[in-house]
Amino acid sequence: MEIPSELSKLTTLYHESRLAHAYLIETNNQDQCIRDLKEIIKNINCLSEYKEGCSNCNLCNLLENNYLPSFIIIEKETNTIKKEQILELKTRFSTMPIYTKENIYIIKEAEKLNAESANTMLKFLEEPEDHIIGFFITNNINNVINTIKSRCETLKIKYKTEESEDLFENSYFAIAKQYLSKLCSNNEFTIMINREDILEEYNTRNDIVEIFNTMLQILRVLKKKKRNEEESEQLKELAELKEEQILQKERIIVKYIEELQFNVNIELFLDRFVIEMSD
Repeated sequence: MEIPSELSKLTTLYHESRLAHAYLIETNNQDQCIRDLKEIIKNINCLSEYKEGCSNCNLCNLLENNYLPSFIIIEKETNTIKKEQILELKTRFSTMPIYTKENIYIIKEAEKLNAESANTMLKFLEEPEDHIIGFFITNNINNVINTIKSRCETLKIKYKTEESEDLFENSYFAIAKQYLSKLCSNNEFTIMINREDILEEYNTRNDIVEIFNTMLQILRVLKKKKRNEEESEQLKELAELKEEQILQKERIIVKYIEELQFNVNIELFLDRFVIEMSD
């Protein structure tokens, strides 16, 4: 897959000494974005003649396998990125890099920075050091804390994928499908699923936004006249929904997504939503 031009230009910016100290990247495929960033880092630092996918030289091989000391990927632990992970990053990057020209870190699902980790990260960003470059990656830039967002250069990377392929890779797909399936079951105890399935683990506004957006994607795949084998298998619990039902539930979800832009009581919001979806 060809590296998107918005990312490949980072190589040029680097050689022109115009690379920012931190980038916030919104993308529909975080894993592919990380793979592309690795290729860019190899291109800049490769000890031999760089070729795409290089893993022959020691540096590129270490980078490819995430063993390079000057390269760190931070991902959420359980459901958040913790303060201790950021403190460990600061400790490891307190010295000049040896194998590469810069210390480079990637924070996957940047919206998962909790209040403490975001505050610790903020101090790291406010006084950037010349030899450190950071990449914050998210699938929705609006979910990233504003104080982080305002201190990064922003890039938007759209990879070409089938809508369903993108959907099935979404970390919220399983819970969104389960929630939507129960909402469509006409069970008189449906309102209890907010407590049983959602609020215990997915209790932040950002989580609810992601779940609702994912439910909307599911309904849009269900509207397709022809579905491929994977789509049919993944969404078989909802296969009996009629077109008018899909359209009605889609309208309701869109309305509630718009309401989520405002400050709402999540528990009351979900109760109202369940009642309307069950009518």
